[in-house]
Amino acid sequence: MLNCIVVGAGGALGAMCRYLIGLLPVEPQSGFPVKTFCINIIGSFVIGLVAALSAKNAVSPRLVLFLKVGICGGFTTFSSFALETDQLLARGKGGVALAYALLSMAVGVLAVFAAEKLVS
Repeated sequence: MLNCIVVGAGGALGAMCRYLIGLLPVEPQSGFPVKTFCINIIGSFVIGLVAALSAKNAVSPRLVLFLKVGICGGFTTFSSFALETDQLLARGKGGVALAYALLSMAVGVLAVFAAEKLVS
């Protein structure tokens, strides 16, 4: 139960940070989603940093849950995707990593398309 509260608290902080970044008045003429791109890159960096630091040092499992699952999960799920892809590559599973990356992108876009069609 305490782990759920820890994750929820981190998730709330991550979601609020994402919301606040979304309020920044940044809209390039090209239409490139720079805010989302930056959120995903920052989240990927943070989750990689937390994973690396917790692998090398004695870090409280609850702190890792708070940071990785809570904050990064609330901020972006792309960070988890990036970390998992990196871990697959590090384990020598390049084919699986490639399939995971391509399927994640393709199926994610198709799910958005399907949801739009369902609603319209």
